[in-house]
Amino acid sequence: MGLFGGLFGNSKSDDGNASSDIPWISLNTIGQLKDIKEASNNRPQVIFKHSTSCGISRMVLNMFKSSYGLENGQMDLYFLDLLANRDVSNAVASEFGVMHQSPQMLIIKNGVVVIHDSHGAISDIKLEHYI
Repeated sequence: MGLFGGLFGNSKSDDGNASSDIPWISLNTIGQLKDIKEASNNRPQVIFKHSTSCGISRMVLNMFKSSYGLENGQMDLYFLDLLANRDVSNAVASEFGVMHQSPQMLIIKNGVVVIHDSHGAISDIKLEHYI
């Protein structure tokens, strides 16, 4: 299994999955941003921007994964590999009006970013407050 095999698994986990795995959806095309905006009218959408070559980004991702406790279906969580998809990262910044940082988390509701932060401050975002 490669580096990202365990990170992504299936694009969405089955309901009732008791594991602590995060049901990441790979964000790798600019076209997905339209889908994210539309879906945010029904439930919050999360974008996690991660640099696979950055130790701080890896540490923040691990902290996020260890504290994640939402039930499947409460939010859609998109994982953006910055090194592989820099064009998508630039489009996220442009589309949502949030300056690029890494690592970075954005929560989108009703087509707009309701909160975003980067680096260690990501761990201060309480996802359950935005459901």
